[in-house]
Amino acid sequence: MTKDQVMKKLKGIKYPGFSRDIVSFGIVKNVDVEGDSVKINLQMSSASEESQIAICGQVKEALRESFSVVDVELVEAAPGPATTQQAKLIPDVKHTIAVASGKGGVGKSTVAVNIAAELMNRGHNVGLLDLDIYGPSLPILLGINDRPSMTSEKKLIPLKKYGMKIMSFGFLSGNETPVIWRGPMVARMTEQFFGDVLWESLDYLILDLPPGTGDIQLTLVQKLKITGAVIVTTPQDLAVSDVRKGADMFGKVHTPVLGVVENMAGYIVSGFVRDKDGNPVTEGSVSFAEMDDFRNVDVSKDGKFELEIDLFKRGGGKSESERLNVPLLGEIPISQELMEACDEGTPIVVKDRQSSISQAFSFIVDKIEDAVA
Repeated sequence: MTKDQVMKKLKGIKYPGFSRDIVSFGIVKNVDVEGDSVKINLQMSSASEESQIAICGQVKEALRESFSVVDVELVEAAPGPATTQQAKLIPDVKHTIAVASGKGGVGKSTVAVNIAAELMNRGHNVGLLDLDIYGPSLPILLGINDRPSMTSEKKLIPLKKYGMKIMSFGFLSGNETPVIWRGPMVARMTEQFFGDVLWESLDYLILDLPPGTGDIQLTLVQKLKITGAVIVTTPQDLAVSDVRKGADMFGKVHTPVLGVVENMAGYIVSGFVRDKDGNPVTEGSVSFAEMDDFRNVDVSKDGKFELEIDLFKRGGGKSESERLNVPLLGEIPISQELMEACDEGTPIVVKDRQSSISQAFSFIVDKIEDAVA
């Protein structure tokens, strides 16, 4: 049996409590095949002792028929995520999902807001935390100008909108004054958002991280037990190359990457077809002959059509998800309706749940729910 065949076998072993396999979680660090013997190095210092025993046993069982000697060795790693005591900063949160990107300007905050809102649409108790101290986006994306109040115990009470509990440094700073802080101050502020905010019981806490791999990300993985990370990119090589850095950072601190979202994946052109009297044409198609590839686009019952055009080179998210061995959660095209919803301060999945953009976010959330089930 070859190394590739061994890896294929290991992909059939699920990480305890997740639908993902141990290879995609990045804990299989090395496989050595020598004749009738195989040695597997696993790195999972953040897993419980029970999970470690279970995984080692499953690895041996999966390879027992193919090798007479199966040696499974646990190897040391860089400092892992939060201890149980540290994770109690927010004890009543079932799933903490970090939405991250390697660089700015890829639409990460828009993705985070709509993932949170779609989870809320499905009946979950959801919190949304904007951790970008230098450039908070939630006040604009959600149209919030209020300031949070405090309890008698000096706990901040999150603002509520669209059924979600929301907190952002922009609510405290006014979102107009520039923040000129050194790393230690940013790290302390980040801790306060977990320990000094009255989140109460949540099914999901969505974290909108700042771009890159700096102080906030380090504080996050040291202080919290993160269920998983969603990496946002755009199709261009420049964005994808920075995504690799962010994804590799999560791998080094044993935080599973749930998948990749490719934002700005094409541009949606939409419109209505009407007859000479101004009435909608309710059947047929629209031909676009000036494009490189001749296409007919169907017209809906209300006369509306939609066409997706590739503005950039598509496929960056897909190729990166394959490199990371994680799912491509979905692709979100540029659209007029999404831009307008952002400017209005309304998540598109709240404004129009039937739109193609909302359906794309719904598909992404389907995969996130499956991954953490």
